Amino acid sequence: MIYVLASAICSVLVSVLLKLARRFGLDVGQMVAWNYVMACALAALLLQPSLAPLRAAGAPWFALVGLGVLLPVIFHALGASVRHAGIVRSDVAQRLSLLLSLLAAFVLFGEKLDPAKALGCTLGLLALLGMVWRGEHGRGEGSSASWYWPLLVFAGFGAIDVLFKRVAAAGVPLGTSLEAMFVLALPVAFTLAAWGRLRGGARFTLRNALGGLLLGLFNFGNILFYLRAHRALPQHPALVFASMNLGVVVLGALAGVLLFRERLSRLNVAALGLALLAIVLLTRGA
Repeated sequence: MIYVLASAICSVLVSVLLKLARRFGLDVGQMVAWNYVMACALAALLLQPSLAPLRAAGAPWFALVGLGVLLPVIFHALGASVRHAGIVRSDVAQRLSLLLSLLAAFVLFGEKLDPAKALGCTLGLLALLGMVWRGEHGRGEGSSASWYWPLLVFAGFGAIDVLFKRVAAAGVPLGTSLEAMFVLALPVAFTLAAWGRLRGGARFTLRNALGGLLLGLFNFGNILFYLRAHRALPQHPALVFASMNLGVVVLGALAGVLLFRERLSRLNVAALGLALLAIVLLTRGA
């Protein structure tokens, strides 16, 4: 389980770094762009993907291009969500996005809905509503940005997971699909960063590049350790998946509350508990 813990820690460190970006004068758009430079390099070096499956007639280029666009766009949304809504809400929204991918599995991939997963979907939706609900309207964190960014993260990561399933269903090896996605995301991310600069944003600097490469290290570490966890426990995919999601939610909550003094209402705390229960039910027998 050490790989699961390492993967969860890397995932939370991504959110922590996004949270600290503004404090250290780092531009999130440029960090996201340089993150894909690191991700491309590490995927090529450590996963050594074959490009042959991408030349096959049935290669899922529509899904791959969709991922190449969505990944950097939703990374920007995650940065905004962490800034406006906090790490706790953002990580819960990201992890509960499995609701959308599960619904897609029922509709698009023919999976059967059992009572446990139906209850998990219901609790997950209630948890999402409870986490984004704020009673402090019109004040800083209580503004509309504190709920619509987490909802965008929820929808975006759900769409990304559905596209991932499309790519996997086409038989493309994971290393190959990751390398293709990172390469396709690279020009999109730099275009977004350049657009931000043209609109009066920060200049391209070495500081932002180094911050982005560190972000890419944590981002890829999350993926790599997650893959190794599945290899270490090949007979227990549900355990790995549930442990990973639960670990991120718990560690994200601890980081948000202890390190950044994020305030949670009683409703938010109850929703956090519902989210943990929903993840257990949704991944039961996965």
